[in-house]
Amino acid sequence: MSKNLMSDARAQPVHASTSETVTNHVRVEVESQYSPERSQPSRNRWFFHYTVRITNEGDETVQLLSRHWIATDATGRIEEVKGPGVDGEQPVLAPGEAFQYTSGWPLSTSTGVLRGTYQMVSEPGTHFDAEIAPFVLKEPYTVH
Repeated sequence: MSKNLMSDARAQPVHASTSETVTNHVRVEVESQYSPERSQPSRNRWFFHYTVRITNEGDETVQLLSRHWIATDATGRIEEVKGPGVDGEQPVLAPGEAFQYTSGWPLSTSTGVLRGTYQMVSEPGTHFDAEIAPFVLKEPYTVH
């Protein structure tokens, strides 16, 4: 294994149903949960909820403009979703403020990994991508 690969956090297996990262003073925390009431394993359909908390830890007001999610299921199939805002909103966060929402994701396998970015803009007009660190979508008691 090359030195580069060993130091790259993305190269490590993701096992946690939570993730946390900070980009440009914007903290993104995620927690996922299996949704048995919306899943149909006999039809290869598993559904997961995830709750995201976005906190502005900086000194400038920021706004979330859009999102880019990348899901990889257990077979390696990749699905991407891009769009404006989150949960129908483009929240503006003053220093110290947070925004939280819950959404969902269907998979055709019992496990997968979700990651992505939020496209943000700061009050002075600087655009940046706030990273959503990878986290696992996993049916409980599934061994992988």
